[in-house]
Amino acid sequence: MTQSVSIADLMAQSGVAFGTSGARGLVSAMTDRVCFAYTTAFLQHLTAIGQFAPGTAVAIAGDLRESSPRIMAACATAVRHMAGTVDHCGFVPSPAVAAYGFAKGIPSLMVTGSHIPDDRNGIKFNRVDGEVLKPDEMAIRAQDVALPDLFDEAGMLKDGARAEPLMNAATPYIARYADAFGAQALSGMQLGVYEHSAVGRDILVALVEALGGTAVSLGRSEKFIPVDTEAVRPEDQALARQWATELGLDAILSTDGDSDRPLLADESGVWMRGDVLGILCARALGIAAIATPISCNSAVELSGLFSDVARTRIGSPFVIEAMQALLAKGQESVCGYEANGGFLLATPVEVDGRTLVALPTRDAVLPILSVLVDARRRGVTLSELQAQLPERYTFSERLQNYPTVQSQTLIAHLERGDEAAILARLTALFGALAGEAVAIDRTDGLRIRFADGDIIHLRPSGNAPELRCYTESDSMERAAMLNGQVLGLLRDYSVPA
Repeated sequence: MTQSVSIADLMAQSGVAFGTSGARGLVSAMTDRVCFAYTTAFLQHLTAIGQFAPGTAVAIAGDLRESSPRIMAACATAVRHMAGTVDHCGFVPSPAVAAYGFAKGIPSLMVTGSHIPDDRNGIKFNRVDGEVLKPDEMAIRAQDVALPDLFDEAGMLKDGARAEPLMNAATPYIARYADAFGAQALSGMQLGVYEHSAVGRDILVALVEALGGTAVSLGRSEKFIPVDTEAVRPEDQALARQWATELGLDAILSTDGDSDRPLLADESGVWMRGDVLGILCARALGIAAIATPISCNSAVELSGLFSDVARTRIGSPFVIEAMQALLAKGQESVCGYEANGGFLLATPVEVDGRTLVALPTRDAVLPILSVLVDARRRGVTLSELQAQLPERYTFSERLQNYPTVQSQTLIAHLERGDEAAILARLTALFGALAGEAVAIDRTDGLRIRFADGDIIHLRPSGNAPELRCYTESDSMERAAMLNGQVLGLLRDYSVPA
């Protein structure tokens, strides 16, 4: 006996939201039934646009959360129910399974909650030609799904998982970079790899060694650690400084949980900001035009290195749309990057006469390797490489367990009225911290520029009950201090009735 359910109703009933990062929610809410329904809706949409038919393979991978294997099995059951076949890619980075799917011309999905705690998880969907974008999201939300009688009263599969042969998505992903950069690209470099629970930890070690460097494995954990590349934990900051000092490392490499967002620490163990990595990577690759969210460092414009910089809302789908617009304008080399460090390559690039093909999805490996190789070629340290950019520094943190509706209410209050009234209200609230507010940007959240050059940007998180705060100033210390002061102020701030 089948049961019909609309995705819109399922979202309301389960609390598992569907957005630009796919489906995400508490593990307890992501039952097999819910994951089956979302996967079926995705494939029904692909059927409508000619990207899925009976017999089509779908690549599936997952991160190292305890819940990922179960959710992968539920997704695989949905693929088979839709008369597709499963390419089980095991536990590899999000960009590795995406690249595998793009190369084979098949859809793919990644079971991951990215950087959020492991009481949550998610499913990220990819079309045969790129990430799911906003029009795809809306079409998936509009689907009605017929659910077969496969689930018990708790919404779990009655018959459990089915074994699938393992496809190798890791080897071609490693070869992509080993072939492009060459066997001596990191020769002589002593590189720490902070492994923690990142799904790409073994791949990073393999790549360092394939490019001639010496890999030093650090901090491996069998328990999931929610590493957020935009808000690095104090303990991870301290570990990096300790490792760099004690081991004499040239750099420390790491990623978030599903290894699509990079972390790179310089020779002193200071983690570099993702938007700085993006600029340095684009320069190293000789990119002409860049798409990047409004939250990223303004040094990209101030550097004068690029012919066109398009600013977007936060999220890879918006960056991809802007990259497509840059290509339509006739730009020959285009990339995108985010504040979290994820780098998207829209066009092929030449690396020492070898072609690196496009990978228009968020990737952690390319910015790490490009910046390391560029520093070695120039004969400078990573801190010296970063010092070649204009002195603008960003910092980000968030108020956790801050409900989305509370964030939205706060921002609605701050931006009420005409621009003069808004600027006066912002000056009254933040003036003691940053001076006079002189301009606002509503591209995504509320971004405020102050007379002395400081920037405060407030935005509700799109995938967790958090209020994100991004700050920018002319020194790293100032940006971090300002961020803490803003969050301290807002933590106890009550919106007037």
